[in-house]
Parts: sequence; structure tokens; C-alpha cells
Amino acid sequence: MFPIADSAPVRTPPVATWALIGVNVLVFTALLGLSPGDEQRIFAMFGVVPARLTGAGGSPASVAAWVTILTSMFMHSGWGHLAVNMWTLWLFGDNVEERLGVGRYLALYLIAGVSAALVHIWTNAGSAVPTVGASGAISGVVGAYALLYPRARVIVMVPVLFLPYFFAISAIAFVMIWFVFQVISGTMELVRPADVGGVAWWAHIGGFAAGLALTPMLAREAPTLAALEREPIARRWDRGSGEDWP
Repeated sequence: MFPIADSAPVRTPPVATWALIGVNVLVFTALLGLSPGDEQRIFAMFGVVPARLTGAGGSPASVAAWVTILTSMFMHSGWGHLAVNMWTLWLFGDNVEERLGVGRYLALYLIAGVSAALVHIWTNAGSAVPTVGASGAISGVVGAYALLYPRARVIVMVPVLFLPYFFAISAIAFVMIWFVFQVISGTMELVRPADVGGVAWWAHIGGFAAGLALTPMLAREAPTLAALEREPIARRWDRGSGEDWP
């Protein structure tokens, strides 16, 4: 189930969301020319390696090791990884940014990302596999969206017998399905060997939980929210234009 569009309009340019996407794309582009070996060394240097932070490798964590919690949030392992994350951030981030304001939005994004990394470290304490990606921070944005726009409609695509099927569901239903999938996948991950790579499901859960916890403290009042959510799905970015989603 992949989100395609949503019904919540945006009245102001999402400059912080654009900036986050730009930084992620820039970092990814900078690493494109590296050989596979050099790329893995960069990931090991700037990605989150749980064993290095928990001391499982025999040495106490250095300050530089803790800084990787931030640097890892702006690195991606491939085109698909980058595209899915940036599309999800673009789809839900602009609305959350508008409701929180740039400063609060960036604070939520970064704190969710840090929380995601800490949960991943806790659930994979002995792993020496580097973890990179903005998924944890973006999961926090998804959690914020669910609280701020629960009645918004999300157009999703589901492949059925290799054919795309599109339908609309409420934002809260979409997020609930997404969260259950993360929990099931994360539970299955716990029985896998620590040094096997894969998706950091518990990082997603940790970031999502942080987004839920932070949003009530950061959100600004929006008296017209109910009216905005009743508007038809329209093209991004100026969804207040009244142009229906095709």
C-alpha cells in the first residue's frame, strides 16, 4: 500500500520540507561516484552502528560515534530507498510544517530521527551493520500528520495481480495499517541474527512514537482545519486551487 496523494491543502510554501529533501538528495548525489567499497566505508563511518555505540565491540562509544545518529539521517543506500523516503516526506511533511511552523517542524523531524536511532540501537545492541536513512525521522512526521489531519483522505495504490489499484482511505486508517505492518515486521526482525542487514523496522516505530508524543506540545491552533480537510483532493503544491485530483 503506497500513498499517492492526500486531501489536506497547503497554503504556504513548505520551505523546510524542500530544504530537507534537497539536503538528502545532495548527499546521495555526492556519494554516487564512489566505488561499492568506498561507499560501504562511508556508511560505516557516518551510519549508525549499534555495537559501536553500546560498547558491544569492546570499546566505549566516542563523541564521533554519537554524532552518527545525526549524519545517518541524511544518507540513503540506493535510489529506491531515497525515492520512497523523499516522496513520503513531500506528501505528509508540507502539511505538518504548515501546522507546526518551520522551527517546530524541524525540531520534530530531528528529535524523531534521534529517537528512531536510539530505539534501533536498543533493539539491535550487538549489530555491527551500519544503518542509514531518514525513515525514522519521516515516521515521526507521519505520526504528526495522523494527529493533525485524521480525517484527511489519502489516495493509496495497491498492486493487485501486477496491476495498480487506487482507492482513498482516511489518514488515520492509513497510518494504523502502516503501524501494524511496522510492528509485525519489527517483531519478526527480533528473531533474526543481529548482523543481518535489512529494514530498521523498530527505528520506524521509535520515530513514529516520538512524533505522536511531540505533536500535541508543538502544534499551533488551526480553527479552519475542519473546513480545510473537507476540500477536494487537488494537485500539489497549491491544493487550495480547487482542481480535483484526476
